[in-house]
Amino acid sequence: MGVAQPAAAEKGHSPKLDKALTQVADQGGDTTRVIIRVREGQLKEVIAALRKLNVRVKHYHRLISALTADVPVDALDALADLDAIESISIDGPVGGQALSPVPNTDGTVLRATLGVANTGYTGRGVGVAVIDSGISPLIEFGKRIKAFYDFTRGGIATAPSDDNGHGTHVAGLIAGGAPGGPDDNVGVAANASLIGLKVLDRNARGNTSDVINAIEFATANKNSLGIDIINLSLGHVPYESAKTDPLVQAVERASAAGIIVVVAAGNVGLNPDTQLPGYGGVLSPGNARSAITVGSAHTMGTVTRSDDIVGPYSSRGPTWYDGYVKPDFVAPGHKLLAPVSTTSELLATNGTTKVVTLKNTYLPLTGTSMAAAVTSGTIALMLEANRLAFWAARPLTPNTVKAMLQYSALPMRDQVGAAYDYLTVGAGELNGDGGLKLASLVNPSAPLGAYWLSGPINPVSNIAGTQVWAQNVIWGENVVWGDTIQQNLPPWGQNVVWGDNLVWGENIVWSTNIVWSTNIVWSTNIVWSTNIVWSTNIVWSTNIVWSTNIVWSTNAVSGDNLVWGDNLVWGN
Repeated sequence: MGVAQPAAAEKGHSPKLDKALTQVADQGGDTTRVIIRVREGQLKEVIAALRKLNVRVKHYHRLISALTADVPVDALDALADLDAIESISIDGPVGGQALSPVPNTDGTVLRATLGVANTGYTGRGVGVAVIDSGISPLIEFGKRIKAFYDFTRGGIATAPSDDNGHGTHVAGLIAGGAPGGPDDNVGVAANASLIGLKVLDRNARGNTSDVINAIEFATANKNSLGIDIINLSLGHVPYESAKTDPLVQAVERASAAGIIVVVAAGNVGLNPDTQLPGYGGVLSPGNARSAITVGSAHTMGTVTRSDDIVGPYSSRGPTWYDGYVKPDFVAPGHKLLAPVSTTSELLATNGTTKVVTLKNTYLPLTGTSMAAAVTSGTIALMLEANRLAFWAARPLTPNTVKAMLQYSALPMRDQVGAAYDYLTVGAGELNGDGGLKLASLVNPSAPLGAYWLSGPINPVSNIAGTQVWAQNVIWGENVVWGDTIQQNLPPWGQNVVWGDNLVWGENIVWSTNIVWSTNIVWSTNIVWSTNIVWSTNIVWSTNIVWSTNIVWSTNAVSGDNLVWGDNLVWGN
């Protein structure tokens, strides 16, 4: 299934240009920075064409066969017409996905609420690359910041720093809190190693090309730096299909290399006109199929899960252009305390919400950035648990980890008791206890097709009461129920992209048109209710405005029900 894609060629522009560049071409100007994806083996032809325009290449992105350059606006269409060029995308701005701090009056979520406290696992031996605004070398991190590179200055190796504070907060939720001190359990995996890759500036803003460079660096140095997980608590507006988006492609390559990439879904969950929750707001690279895309849950400051709700700001699916079901699940992301440097911009502008402890200064932040960080820390615990259980030569693949977390996720209901739809909550809410149980049971070295559990699954967690797991896995554009997690099946493989054409078992075929059970077909047409995040009046940035090319039928079922394709009514 695909969402209708705006036709870039309507005003005479090449369909190889993304949405932002067609608007730039319409507006005119001197030069614009772009990311050019090059067909395999044809780099010389593209460089030659750029030289004729007196254009110098700023970055080469070998991971995705692309380059970044400042090109004349009036040459965009001519360049796109070259056979050697796959697509041309704007080198757009990216930003961290945290909302402004708010007064900490209704409870702060700490590690104990995640169901992973006192498990004996601390993430030891697991490396997490935090691609963000940096990491301040605070006491909470001890000597666990193993490397630091600044990609806002070309990727130079330098001492750890963070002039904004967003990256430090994210790193603190992942792995902050030196064991044995007065501020234990601030982070989920207090002994995980951190690799800081700075791509955002003092204002938590950066360039897509710098993020791609950081992902490429992490992938190339995966073994030497011990990188198991990449945390991307950042994103940008989706200007094009995930199939051509350079940032998405970089995430897909990192996942194919075996790195588990965790991405914030985005904080674009409210329709700006109605201020009601709206659909379709997932940012890039949260629309990457291989990524673990995380929305934000509000735990209401309690340990029990029965009162948890999805944050209204949390971006809902499906993904723009492609119609993938995202987020994959939600995780606690509301008013989470973590440390920031006393010289950070975040503290300077939001000091009234600070919490001073014996160790440092903390801020309560809200957003999918925080939810992604909690997820990365939980995965670090899972990887440690799996290695201790099996000492397996094969690591858990990104697909396997995603399936574990979706299968063990907890179902959620909204404030009036109605079950959330998959586009809002994905498979459910992160359940660290369930993820650890599965990680301790799954032997990644089991032969393909074999039963790979070392013991029975009891799909229940005791977190302030009995919590039954959701027991489903969302695959690209569909949902699989049942016991698929119990075998080492091809879809769990490292190089399998969810949503591709795969046959699973006897009844489910994954392809462009999805057959769900015996009688529902998801076609390429989609009709939604009226609460769409990207309406005709949305201004994404200073100069990017969404057009009216995508038309939502007036026959949509209003309220909570969604009409998906011609046959499926998806609601309460």
